[in-house]
Amino acid sequence: MSKRDPALHRIQSAEMTPTRRRLVLVVTLLALAALGWAAWSIVEPALHSRIVITTGADEGIYRGFADHYAPILKRKGITLDIRPSSGAVENYQRLIDPNSVYEVGFIQSGTIRPKDTDNLQTIAAVSYEPIWVFYRGATTVDRLSQLRGKRISIGVPGSGLHNVSQVLLGLADVTHDNSTLVELDANNAYQGLENGTLDAAFFIGRPDAPMQQTLLNSNLKLMNFVQADALVQKFPSLAKIVYPRGATSIAKDLPPADVTLVAATAQLVAKDTLHPALVYVLLEAAKTVHGGEDYFTPVGVFPNLNTAEFPIADESVRYLRSGPPFLQRYLPFWLASFIERRLLILVPFLAVLVGLLQALPRMLEARIKKRLVVWYRELKSLEDEIWITTRPSSEQIAQWRDEIESIDAHAGQIRLPQKYFQDVYALKQAIAVVRNRITQIAAHASQATQ
Repeated sequence: MSKRDPALHRIQSAEMTPTRRRLVLVVTLLALAALGWAAWSIVEPALHSRIVITTGADEGIYRGFADHYAPILKRKGITLDIRPSSGAVENYQRLIDPNSVYEVGFIQSGTIRPKDTDNLQTIAAVSYEPIWVFYRGATTVDRLSQLRGKRISIGVPGSGLHNVSQVLLGLADVTHDNSTLVELDANNAYQGLENGTLDAAFFIGRPDAPMQQTLLNSNLKLMNFVQADALVQKFPSLAKIVYPRGATSIAKDLPPADVTLVAATAQLVAKDTLHPALVYVLLEAAKTVHGGEDYFTPVGVFPNLNTAEFPIADESVRYLRSGPPFLQRYLPFWLASFIERRLLILVPFLAVLVGLLQALPRMLEARIKKRLVVWYRELKSLEDEIWITTRPSSEQIAQWRDEIESIDAHAGQIRLPQKYFQDVYALKQAIAVVRNRITQIAAHASQATQ
């Protein structure tokens, strides 16, 4: 009601009109719709069906991992977009760029120095990456210092092998100043060893990789790291592993003895903005690919969280402790992620809705009773004036009578649910009390006049 009810002389406003009630209802519904839309717009774009991963050389170990992940993710409705790189260092540079399309990549332990501002997280350590040193010549080489003065291939710039080999050689005081360190890829390094232009070369990769198989079945000699314990102590990002006797060929007894190696660890790393549901899917793929027994580890060693270079994803801790989320265990990934995303919106929305549903009956009751209260207030104001007026004039008494009849008339027009009828009659009883008071005062005034 834009203007005050003319029947209400003593209070400011009447009850809310139907028009105003409709306006309040519309505004409330619009606010709830805006809240729901905002929550939806925040959550809905967070999950997509494509992951861009940066790997390594096309025929390298990281590319092999990604090629195994791709069909597993495809069954979940996720496309793995595999992008090659020069190696772990380039992968790191791609991932720390917040504007790049790369979301996941492989980084070799010990190749970079992470910073707090990288905004990266480790999904899991997935595999050992053995470091092999093959050499030629009659002399047995089992210490890196024996390579001083030699021609040595240390891998290509940007690769994890390039960084690690330089650190290991530096610990043995083998440097550019006293040796010839050449930057070659695996194929050219192997050719250099075969044609005699190199004395030794560093390689990295699993024993079953094509290049490693070629090297292990060649006439080249494999270095046994007799100082492996000391090297790992100096360079904690590496691990000591053993390549067993006969692992290349039992029939030929190759190698003829256990060979001690040092190994980096391949880490599956992601931007910390990667959706948690995708982290779980990648972990499942990693467990399928890396969870079996291999040359260096028994079943179930990988994937693990035995790495400290980047913060560990919370989802990884939960997955490796108790398995995948409940919904993903029993539902297809697309359906589980659909429900989980909606729950992020629905749970708080339902909480608000339940609160509103609980409050609505009380709000409705208060609104209904306000229709009576407005007239109680008018009646009380009139009664107060009657009590404080000791000698009312005939004009005042006539005005009081008009007011009490107006209040009675309006009270009779109030439409309320049946359960509130007793409140209406309580108001009428109160009106009768005040009317009787006015009648008594009028009678006294008439006697005084006579």
